[in-house]
Amino acid sequence: MEGSERARFLGLEEADSGPWDVVVLPVPFEMTTSWGEGAEKGPAACIEASSQIELYDPLLPDDLPCGLSVHTAVAWGSDAPTLREQLDSIRDYAAPWLDGEQFPIVLGGEHGILPPLMEAASGHPDLGGDLGRLTLIQIDAHADLRDELNDERFSHGTAVRRALDAGVGRVIQIGTRALSREEAAFATADGRVETWFARDFMGVCDGQAGWARLTERIGQVEGTVWLTFDVDGLDGALVPATGTPVPGGLSHWAAVDLIERLFAATGSTVIGADINEIAPGQDDSLTQFNAALIATKILACHALSRLNQKD
Repeated sequence: MEGSERARFLGLEEADSGPWDVVVLPVPFEMTTSWGEGAEKGPAACIEASSQIELYDPLLPDDLPCGLSVHTAVAWGSDAPTLREQLDSIRDYAAPWLDGEQFPIVLGGEHGILPPLMEAASGHPDLGGDLGRLTLIQIDAHADLRDELNDERFSHGTAVRRALDAGVGRVIQIGTRALSREEAAFATADGRVETWFARDFMGVCDGQAGWARLTERIGQVEGTVWLTFDVDGLDGALVPATGTPVPGGLSHWAAVDLIERLFAATGSTVIGADINEIAPGQDDSLTQFNAALIATKILACHALSRLNQKD
């Protein structure tokens, strides 16, 4: 439905046709959920909640969209009978928007959308078909490095492992606090994986020193970057309506600070982001509202980077 009745991110008015600077891509995919269900309703709930987000950001000289044109695309959908065909259709849906002409913000959906998004991102001009040049910043309670979960290789719990299989050059995991022995061994042995455990920068004893090391590291990230943000990376009290909420995660302000630092890093360029595992219906509105806040902060930081390019 392309008419005026279709909900728009932040309730923004938009032109009937492009080009656009930013595109919001709703991907209501859910096929491999292993605990709490409802991720397929996440994109719509996030967009609905975003209509209540303030457009003012202290980093920007004007209210959002701060001179940028923002388009909320028609949601992905597929009747394909198999998981692999559904994932291929996500890749095909996203690919036209990952051509470097606009900045994509993808709303999931379960985290299993990540591998097809990485396949689609390979066509971005900054990568030239080589995903080895891409650094994936993963904010997530879980490592998502299993080879299989419930006998399925393409699962929300294997998403980052499959992204590496697709050719992603490096993964920096932030907020990890729930992983298997298999995943811990893989992360230790594979030089492409760098893990920052939540306890090391959110703990009561060493948290402050760990946070200083983490923020310094984010400022040193170089090259082309994609941000994948599983909402369970936030503390479980902030996002109870997600597939597997975990206590001990990032605060809202910690997440905001990391996003701002990532976009401000002088040696890197963020080409897109996804926010996933929103499962509305298990609480009133807290989870989708927090997800909408994160998406809005990503938009604001992209807008600021565009303004800085013009200076």
